[in-house]
Amino acid sequence: MSRRQDAARPRVAVVGAGSWGTTFGKILADGGAHVTMWARRPELASEIQEAKRNSEYLPGINLPREMHATHHLSEALDGADQIYLSIPSQAVRQNLKAVRPLISASDVPVVSLMKGVERRTGLRMSQVIEQELHCDPARIAVASGPNLALEIAREQPTAAVISSTSQETAEAVARLARNRYFRTFVNTDVIGTEFGGVLKNLIAVAIGIVDGVGYGENTKASIITRGLVEMTDFAVAFGAHHETLQGLAGLGDLIATCQSPLSRNNTAGRLLGQGYRFDDVVKQMNQTAEGLASVAPILQLAREVGVQMPIVEQVKMVLDGTMNPRDIAPHLTTDDDTPQGERTTNGQAGGGGALWRSIQRALDQFRNGGRGAAGDRP
Repeated sequence: MSRRQDAARPRVAVVGAGSWGTTFGKILADGGAHVTMWARRPELASEIQEAKRNSEYLPGINLPREMHATHHLSEALDGADQIYLSIPSQAVRQNLKAVRPLISASDVPVVSLMKGVERRTGLRMSQVIEQELHCDPARIAVASGPNLALEIAREQPTAAVISSTSQETAEAVARLARNRYFRTFVNTDVIGTEFGGVLKNLIAVAIGIVDGVGYGENTKASIITRGLVEMTDFAVAFGAHHETLQGLAGLGDLIATCQSPLSRNNTAGRLLGQGYRFDDVVKQMNQTAEGLASVAPILQLAREVGVQMPIVEQVKMVLDGTMNPRDIAPHLTTDDDTPQGERTTNGQAGGGGALWRSIQRALDQFRNGGRGAAGDRP
């Protein structure tokens, strides 16, 4: 490629070179962007830059030549047309303090690739970005969906949602963040898109726990189904559209995260189910399992708005060591023996076809550009 051709390519920066940050950098490079990764460790930046590899986080994956890396943050951000953030949620605020002076004169889109809430404040990542960068929310976008990093790095096809309060920003990001194996849809429901990415991690921990215990598919299917109800109730209480939770950022991400051994949250739950204590699980995990850090702040937020989340409550009890992992399944919904109607979506009972319609919407989004859930538009 000539220098002139390279100069014409959109320039993007990805802050964070873990598995998902590096994978998203590959997505962008394969879609035609000139990508500069920022890695905290010089040796990791050097490996990406020189060998086009990230052997620690994406073993066996060759990265595009259009991907570059540096451990100097200013170098990564210089001249970027879009900035992508892929940092553990509990470290975001500290890292953004270093980013802010470097982009204070810029109005480029800032995209969150993170799926967590801040433990101390309960804020979503887009809210933390808005606070720390002092930027217009219309500049901020979030990406979410059934996106297991290693599968995408292997170029197995999938889809995601880009969400922003500004349709223009969402579409600008979506135009860059797509290629032959990665399709992006857009919506303006940032609350639902972000909370979908957060809440599915908590349900995935529960799935991992019962898997570690040795329970089978019936138990896991029950938790996934009832977990989707908890996710929807919670997100809608905070202003989300229930359709968003039935799309890629909700149901789609929930299915992928719960059923795959590549899921960090599923793996963490499995270790808990096998009898490991919380501290031992954290030590064994090579990467951050966001669900573990999000349980307590999500439950606090749920109590503030009066939303019941019995599955997540049981996960917290297992984390705290006050419940035997084997006892989580009998407490899927309630300790009350009174028969209850099956609520399947947004507080409604008796909607027998609601779950199937949700699944159908998610599947439609993968088929030939189907529009899928209302509000998710390609």
